[in-house]
Amino acid sequence: MKYLIVGLGNKGSEYENTRHNIGFKVAEKIAETLEASFNTSNFGWLAEGKHKGRKVFVLKPDTYMNLSGNAVKYWMQKENIPLENVLIITDDLALPFGTLRLKGKGSDAGHNGLKNINEVLQTQNYARLRFGISADFAAGRQVDYVLGTWNEEEAEKLTERIETFSKAALSFVFAGLNNTMSAFNGK
Repeated sequence: MKYLIVGLGNKGSEYENTRHNIGFKVAEKIAETLEASFNTSNFGWLAEGKHKGRKVFVLKPDTYMNLSGNAVKYWMQKENIPLENVLIITDDLALPFGTLRLKGKGSDAGHNGLKNINEVLQTQNYARLRFGISADFAAGRQVDYVLGTWNEEEAEKLTERIETFSKAALSFVFAGLNNTMSAFNGK
């Protein structure tokens, strides 16, 4: 069985430690756990590894957030990975900082990366692992907040939260969506 785990983010050092790039950070932790290295490939950086006998492709798209769907579709087709074996990791303003929410389908909730994936794949029926970044910004400052860096309190907790999200993603690969939702949602 093959799985595709996609951490959403934006390429470039100016985005590296921003809230919007949490998907990249979780993807990097997953690759580290799998002892797999990222290599430049079509539509991004790809790491290949195995988890409990299952082949896992971890992707950090280089298409910028708003065009992530092209990368997802390309690797699904290239590696013949079914939609039910795809997991998208993204930031979520609607959840308190560090909150984990795994769902098997749903709307884009205003997230441009998910919106593009929905358009390109022509479905909303894929698993997404949402990392809460909270919505602690003044009116009209959403872009600055999302593309801003973590505050001191968040930064202190970030390593542990990334570790938990990595474990949840790998649980999705081995234990499946429903078991992983039961074990990790809200944690």
